[in-house]
Amino acid sequence: MFTGIITDIGVISHVEQRGDMRARIQTRYDMASVDMGASIACDGCCLTVVDKGEGWFDVDVSAESISKTNLGGNKPWAEGRRVNLERALKVGDELGGHIVSGHVDGVAKIVAIRDEGDSTRVTFEAPAELAKFIAPKGSVALNGTSLTVNEVDGNTFGVNMIPHTKQVTTWGDMAEGDAINLEIDTLARYVARLAEAS
Repeated sequence: MFTGIITDIGVISHVEQRGDMRARIQTRYDMASVDMGASIACDGCCLTVVDKGEGWFDVDVSAESISKTNLGGNKPWAEGRRVNLERALKVGDELGGHIVSGHVDGVAKIVAIRDEGDSTRVTFEAPAELAKFIAPKGSVALNGTSLTVNEVDGNTFGVNMIPHTKQVTTWGDMAEGDAINLEIDTLARYVARLAEAS
């Protein structure tokens, strides 16, 4: 489990295909404190540490994960790409965002970016089957970042990025047309399921 509070920006230093995709990610994490087999959310995808060293770790990404996320989208993982990182939640950690599983539900697309004062309003288009789970003032995880939904209009929704968010995540790199990993709020999924059953 994660919180959607990004704690490092990693940089992909190597990618190779070996059945699954193997990627090496450079990080500021103290890797001596990260166990082999630990989970790290990489742009919102819960991935397993399969090798590590000082300042880096390796992950294997299955074809299934690539097909369901932006790891193989219009800007596939490649050397030099920056990725949002978050280590798994420990008992007693502060829950500053919302409960995030690291299981990406689908891929949203950035359809508009506009500045509003010092902040940036970003409009996303969600897959139709996921849009019903997104509500104004609710939470979503986008590329692993816990964000509050400002407005919803059909399959599109908007969020507001403050300058701090753009500085400590990869959101400063965003552009219209980018494919973004979307995880809907688990509570929204259960509420919708209960409504269907009643």
